[in-house]
Amino acid sequence: MRLPFPESIPIVPVFFIAATLCAIQLAQGTSSAFSLGCFFYILVATHAFNIAGGFSRTTGAFIFFNAVLSVVVGLCMKVYLGEAADSNLLAPNLTIAVLLAGMCMMLATVYLVRRVAPKRALLGRMVSDAKMQTATVGCLTAGILVNMAFIFIPSGSGSVLSALNQLNRFFPMAIVIGVINTIRRSGGQRSVSLPILLAGGLMFVIGLGGFSKEGMLAPFVCWILAVASQRFRLSRVQVIGAILATIFIFRYLVPYAQYGRNFRDENGGASISTIISLLSDLSYVRQQYIETSADQYEDRVLGYYNNPQGFFDRLQMISIDDALIDHTAKFGTFGLYPMVIAFQNIVPRFIWPNKPTYLSGNTYAHEVGILGEEDDSTGVSFSSTSTAYHLAGWQGVLLLAPAIWFLLFFVFESLCGDTRQTPWGLLVVLLYTHVAPEADIGTLIYEATYAAFGIIFAAVVGSYVAPVLGTLVIGPEGIALRRRAIIPDLPRRLTATEDRLL
Repeated sequence: MRLPFPESIPIVPVFFIAATLCAIQLAQGTSSAFSLGCFFYILVATHAFNIAGGFSRTTGAFIFFNAVLSVVVGLCMKVYLGEAADSNLLAPNLTIAVLLAGMCMMLATVYLVRRVAPKRALLGRMVSDAKMQTATVGCLTAGILVNMAFIFIPSGSGSVLSALNQLNRFFPMAIVIGVINTIRRSGGQRSVSLPILLAGGLMFVIGLGGFSKEGMLAPFVCWILAVASQRFRLSRVQVIGAILATIFIFRYLVPYAQYGRNFRDENGGASISTIISLLSDLSYVRQQYIETSADQYEDRVLGYYNNPQGFFDRLQMISIDDALIDHTAKFGTFGLYPMVIAFQNIVPRFIWPNKPTYLSGNTYAHEVGILGEEDDSTGVSFSSTSTAYHLAGWQGVLLLAPAIWFLLFFVFESLCGDTRQTPWGLLVVLLYTHVAPEADIGTLIYEATYAAFGIIFAAVVGSYVAPVLGTLVIGPEGIALRRRAIIPDLPRRLTATEDRLL
């Protein structure tokens, strides 16, 4: 079985799937306006994905994760549960209109970016196949050293370590480069090596200690993206193992991450004894998480579905976007102040130590009433489309959001190019799994600047520094790719005519 890494999705099957979904929604009591909005949203998102180049381009990955994890998964889950798709929403018709308009503008942005972005990626194939093995070990070593420095050396805001932490992508780099290297070296027979397992294991452990879903899931996502980009054929054992691991993560580790955050200290972590205690009884942790989610549903703090659906509650943004859009319609727009702060925060803190900080997600959450008055630290995720509408109304959706999307798409398209050719594009795809559905419009400015600089830093270090560091650890190692065996020449058989002449 080969994991899909599509450059495009056939529009005709999508049309029939969207039409079927629309018909089922109408049968379940969804309003015709909302159902038609969902139908056109899926078609426009598919067309935008195809025009962007699918997963072969970072822009296509952004559109995919923005559409699927923000809207499509939630709609499909509502159909599965037999619930009207517009139920539990405050302003369903306005919400789907805003999301549809946002996707249309995203499509227009893709057309423009394709015209002006350079054809040749600026980073290109900076790391050669011959250096991938040492680059993998070098990234692993650098990741270990940096994380040890975080433990033993104080790192306050504005410090060198704080800046390095924003650029620290060594473990994901080790996995992505390592998987690509292993597949190419083995001729498509293997996808995992010891450095990959070490990097993935350390990322997973760090995620466990910080109760981070992203930290625990990232190693698996890195591996999946890398093997899919190389068209690697998974064995039956690997497929079964991946399915079992996914079930275990969704059933136990996601509740562990959500419930465990109640035990965080001021530094965002917890004691080892607390972590071990929670991990030793994951069934109890899951039960506590379910009860907590049920309480939140009763208070309507969160919930697109009639009852808690575990991890699927986190795989939709409709309900939270709807709350913000409804608040905007009732009380007016917020204004562009968060965008001003976002651009000001491009200036590094060592240059501007007292630059203003602004937790936009916390502010918006207070506006819609899902956080307590004294909670000034919790950040709640809203999509870029809904926050653009909240800041400037329809002008935000039609003008502000496309401008920021253009900046983001242009920067990463110019840097990475084809994601199948270099590992840097896959790092951006990994970033988009979280950013595309959950980052507000101001946060995308940070991604287009600091995150882009982080990708450049990753490419330079992965291409020139990590191979040297890896060579110091394992010694110089030439890489010979396994190629198809050359069949020795056999004596040419005589044709029938030649045989008769003899």
